[in-house]
Amino acid sequence: MSKGFLVVLSGPSGAGKSSLIRELLKVPGRRLSVSATTRLPRPGEIDGVHYRFVDKAAFRRLIDEGRLLEWAEVYGNFYGTPVDEVDGFVAAGQVVLLDVDTQGFRSVKTIRPDVLGVFLAPPSPGELERRLRSRGTDSEEVILRRLAEAARELAAGPEYDQVVVNDDLGRAAREVEALLERAARKR
Repeated sequence: MSKGFLVVLSGPSGAGKSSLIRELLKVPGRRLSVSATTRLPRPGEIDGVHYRFVDKAAFRRLIDEGRLLEWAEVYGNFYGTPVDEVDGFVAAGQVVLLDVDTQGFRSVKTIRPDVLGVFLAPPSPGELERRLRSRGTDSEEVILRRLAEAARELAAGPEYDQVVVNDDLGRAAREVEALLERAARKR
């Protein structure tokens, strides 16, 4: 059995993380970690598939018991990565993908220094803004907040093992695939 490992994928909203993750998960032996959150489910979201929906008291217990690799409060809701699930999949030889922000990456890196960090960047600030606006799902206020946050996140790119520019999804996926193959050979 091959040895599993942990991969953090970060990048600003609109960089294409969800699309890239869908491509990476087409390969057997890979899993996306399902985060716990205190926010309410959105239409179509399924508990245990999209998130593990818990109340704030249950989330605080996870924190107090040290059962989260990382956690953060974002816009009044808590999000975190359960340790047990990640460790179980890694022990079973899976490559576990975590979609977390730069703060989450720093927390994971402290606890698991061997994590592979991949930062997904947009080709330009203008393209990032175009992507966010083309979604048609966010208010002007939210778009401006996401753009301001993106500037902060982009500055953290050098902390990662690799920065991948997502100017073409297929090319970006191939670049990350090569990183995962190299990491697997080293373990």
